[in-house]
Amino acid sequence: MRGVTMHGLSPLQSGSTLEALTQATIILILAVAIILANLIVVATYLNFKGPHEVINYYLLSLAVADLLCGLFIVPLSVYPAFYGHWVYGDVVCRLVGYLEVTLWSISVYTFMWISVDRYLAVRKPLRYETIQTKTRCQCWMAFTWISAAMLCCPPLLGYNKAIYDNDTHICMLEWGNMAAYSATLAILVLGPSVISIVYNYGYIFTMMRKVRSGAPIHDKEYATALAENLANPSHCMSFALVFSFWVSWGPYMGLRIYELITDEPYENHLIQFGAVWLGILNSFWKIIIMTSMSQQFRLLVRLLFLTICCKTKGRLQAELIGLDPDD
Repeated sequence: MRGVTMHGLSPLQSGSTLEALTQATIILILAVAIILANLIVVATYLNFKGPHEVINYYLLSLAVADLLCGLFIVPLSVYPAFYGHWVYGDVVCRLVGYLEVTLWSISVYTFMWISVDRYLAVRKPLRYETIQTKTRCQCWMAFTWISAAMLCCPPLLGYNKAIYDNDTHICMLEWGNMAAYSATLAILVLGPSVISIVYNYGYIFTMMRKVRSGAPIHDKEYATALAENLANPSHCMSFALVFSFWVSWGPYMGLRIYELITDEPYENHLIQFGAVWLGILNSFWKIIIMTSMSQQFRLLVRLLFLTICCKTKGRLQAELIGLDPDD
């Protein structure tokens, strides 16, 4: 078994002080970056009192999940990364493991709802605003958080244990002891999410290609609404967020599949460390994608900082409300 439950060697004993210091520094920087980035996203959306696109509520949910990761998971790995052992006790280790799986499941489900929202915007452009309301979106998000918390709770209740992994410096639930439950959870989380994401974005990009090729659409009102909707950069931005999430976690999932097939742990601890923290890094670079691909988000961030620094919130709110939300 790779890793230990609570104890390990100190960097001085293992002769890898520089490596331990480097890894601890990387984790600390990542913790600060994740917290600051997602605080900005959450504050940006909460600060704006004008009309929001429905997708903004899903993005807010993602930011809250990433913020919780930055606050309660990442910082707890800094000390163990340098000193080589877990010092916070079994209960905290189990809570960290539970929170990891729950927040990851929330992110996966949220990406599924984002893909459904973008699909409806393209499939039903004339009825989209009546189908996807603010209240309905908030209900789906509440359902997502509650269902994810309940689906992942059996290990928290004592049916499984958490181990501290010396390679990645993070506590993880030991799913091998609950193979049936682990497989069921994977199917319930990944099954509908992956199928929905692939189908919905496949349909969206097919329609984009159809409109750009000039294929005739006989219903003029529908054609106009569809063209306007497809011009919304939220489609490409949301796909970039989904794609970056799976690319980030791809190496880690590949390692787990390799270990499952070979029935032995992958011994290169630097690759193990890199795979896990590359996945967690996804919690930071969402803000980079949103800033680079959404003019609306850039304007809302500008409003946030001007509100903080210049106290001109009322005038800027009025200006932004008058902007086209698709810009």
